[in-house]
This record gives sequence, C-alpha cells and structure tokens, in this order.
Amino acid sequence: MKKLFLIASAILFTVVAAAQQYTYTEASDLTLFGKLMPGKTQNPYHRVDTTLYKGFTAGENFQVRQTSGMGCAFKTNSKSISILTEYGQVSFPTNTSGIAARGYNLYIKKDGEWLYAASNVCGDSRLDAPLTLIKGLDGTEHECLLYFPLFSEEYSIKVGVEEGSSIEAAEDPFRHRIAIWGSSFTHGSSTSRSGMTYPAKFSRRTGLQMLSLGCSGNCKLQSYFCDVLVDVDADAFVFDTFSNPSLEMISDRLYTFIDRMVEAHPGVPLIFQQTIRRESRNFNTGSEKFEQDRIDLVVKMFKDLKSTKEGRKKYKDVYLIFPDATAPDNEDSVDGTHPENHGYSLWAQSIEKPVLKILRKYGIR
Repeated sequence: MKKLFLIASAILFTVVAAAQQYTYTEASDLTLFGKLMPGKTQNPYHRVDTTLYKGFTAGENFQVRQTSGMGCAFKTNSKSISILTEYGQVSFPTNTSGIAARGYNLYIKKDGEWLYAASNVCGDSRLDAPLTLIKGLDGTEHECLLYFPLFSEEYSIKVGVEEGSSIEAAEDPFRHRIAIWGSSFTHGSSTSRSGMTYPAKFSRRTGLQMLSLGCSGNCKLQSYFCDVLVDVDADAFVFDTFSNPSLEMISDRLYTFIDRMVEAHPGVPLIFQQTIRRESRNFNTGSEKFEQDRIDLVVKMFKDLKSTKEGRKKYKDVYLIFPDATAPDNEDSVDGTHPENHGYSLWAQSIEKPVLKILRKYGIR
C-alpha cells in the first residue's frame, strides 16, 4: 500500500511539475479566427449563444456550442507548446479521429505559407490533463495557427509556453468574413485533424476567413437556423444545405430561406453548394435514385429562381456552384458518404475558382 502511495505521489508530482513549467494564456485573449458571432456569445468558444437563439433540438444545441472551424493565432518563441483545456460536453464520433473531435491541430508559418506542425489529444480518461502539443522548436519566434476541436465544447482553452518565453496575439491571419453553414461535410466528419476541414483548407489557400457553422446531420434549411444567420455580420455566405434535407424539405423551405436571407443581407452574395456525389451510390440503387433526385430538384429550383417563374423575384446575388470531393478512382470516402482528408482537399480546390470569381464581383479579394 505504501509503495502504491509513493508511486501515485510521484506521478502527481510529475504532472504538476510539467504543468508548472508553462505559463498559460487564455486562447480568447489571443487572436480568435473563425468566430461566427464575435462578442455575441457568453462563452467565447461557442459558435451560437443558445440562451438567445431557440428552437434547436438537444443535438443541435450541443453542435452549435462546439468549436468546429474556430482557432486562435499567436506568436511565440517557446521551444514547446502545451494546451490545458476545460471541456464541457464532448462527443466520440465513430467516423472521425479523436484528434479531430477532441484535440488540437497546430500550423506554423514558413516562407509565407502555413505548414503542418503538430496535432494531438489527451486520452479519453484524462482529457483535462496538460497536453504537450509540440516540442523541439528552435526558440526563434514563430507565427502559429491553433485549430480547436471539431466535436467538443470547451469552457476554457489555455495555450502554454515555457516559462521565460514570450507569447502574444498575432495579427488576424485572414481577410473578410465569409459565413458557411452546412452539414457533416462542413462540420468535418471523417477528418483526421481539425485543420483538414474543407473550410479550413479554403481559408489557408486563399487567405479568406471562413466562419463555420457546420452541424453534422442537421443542416436542413430550418427557420431557427435562419434566425441565427440573418443576425450574422458577414461579407458573404456559403451554404452546404442540400446534403441533409429530404426532397420535401428542400421544396418547402428553400425559397423561404432565400427570401429571408436576401431581405436581411441585401447585396451580399449567397453561394449555395450542390451536394457532392456520395460513393455509396456505386452499387446501392436506392441511394443512387434518392441522391440523383435531390440533385435534380435543386438544379430545377435554381433554374426557376433565375427565370422569375410563378412571379418570384429574380435574385441577382444568389448562386449555385458544384463541388467535387471524389477522384476518378472513387477511393476518397471513409464510409460511403464522408470524404477523408484527400477528398476534402479536392472539395476545397474545386470551389476555389467559382467562389473567388463570385466574390471578386463584390470587391472581396
């Protein structure tokens, strides 16, 4: 018993000593990026304040409190970086890595480009323990991007640097504010780490800031999500809104959703993405029919929208684009629905030209 006590004491001393060698700074005191509604949530790491916006299911309420798409930018000359997290509710998705769902992903600027540096997560039984994210840095000042977890809620995120080292907020690494609401694809399902979502990759490639409201399985043109989006301050909006809803939902809700968004954000581009081709269609005849019917319906409704059919307004600031997340060999899916990292890279690349072309019309560069 005495021996066990001594071992436990030694382990505790080691953990405390490791924590004490770092000076911690709250991430919200650095430069937050990807924040959908800055200054409008009681918890700085929530994407939506669920005490103000109502109508969400329990699952949706949790999702909008998750930090998918968010992160912080800072400069430090520390030779190692530690993270100390106070988690709220966490989830354990089966098709997404623990590092992506509950952990952190660090990028460091090198020769003007953002380069992968580290990714890590504590074990599930000790999530609140100090996490050594990277060590062995050379001690010169580095500009860092830290991506937060995709499928977890946090009450506090502290960035630790070695005692005697410096840490300060960096300049905002991205330009403009482009809100993106979408499905599990936008949320980051099946990614290996949080910096690999297609909105994150798009932002690093273009320098334009994506403000993600990805909600896995729950982007269905709901009116209460529209309540949030009409209040968002953004230069443009991008939507992945046709991957979750049924044909009936799209028919019943799309035009009303567009009407509300145009009224709330006149002259602001609204860019809708068609749903991607899912590899589950390869041999499943039911999936093939449903997915094709949904794609055909969206194309028809946008054609009607532009033709002023049935007396509808012709909105010049509403667009439909067509992403692609599958290579010719059909080897980019994890579960027949969600792309893996390479598939999301293809997605980001496929929308880059059409989105940038649209945004340039509005002086967004």
